[in-house]
Amino acid sequence: MMGFSNENLIGLGLALSSSGFIGASFIIKKKGLWKAASFGIRAGLGGYSYLLEPLWWLGLMMMVVGEIANFVAYAFAPAVLVTPLGALSIIVSAVLAHFILNERLNKLGVLGCLMCIVGSVIIVIHAPQERPLTSVQEIWNMATQTGDEY
Repeated sequence: MMGFSNENLIGLGLALSSSGFIGASFIIKKKGLWKAASFGIRAGLGGYSYLLEPLWWLGLMMMVVGEIANFVAYAFAPAVLVTPLGALSIIVSAVLAHFILNERLNKLGVLGCLMCIVGSVIIVIHAPQERPLTSVQEIWNMATQTGDEY
């Protein structure tokens, strides 16, 4: 990719892996909740049997790993690059729900997923290069700058 620094590529990879982990975690936690509900009181009715279900804990750990990867991605790439990629976790979740949970995605849902992908790609391609700050004075000047300066 032209115009991307190595740090931006690392941030991009972390943000994409974060979306994968977070999207998959929802599916795994749901499978764990279903399994726990089969031998105890459902969580929605006040049951805590899901806390004894390893599948639910695996999903929770995947969520934690995804959130940590997302947090670290911000250290390598600007927010304008990392933030839109968070929407991809919805797509990962929708696709996995279709194949693993046998849930159906209607045409409007497919259109929404496609729009998320197109929007994320457009933002990533056109993300501005972040200028490194070299002094506290420069940070102060940027923080106190008014919005009417072009």
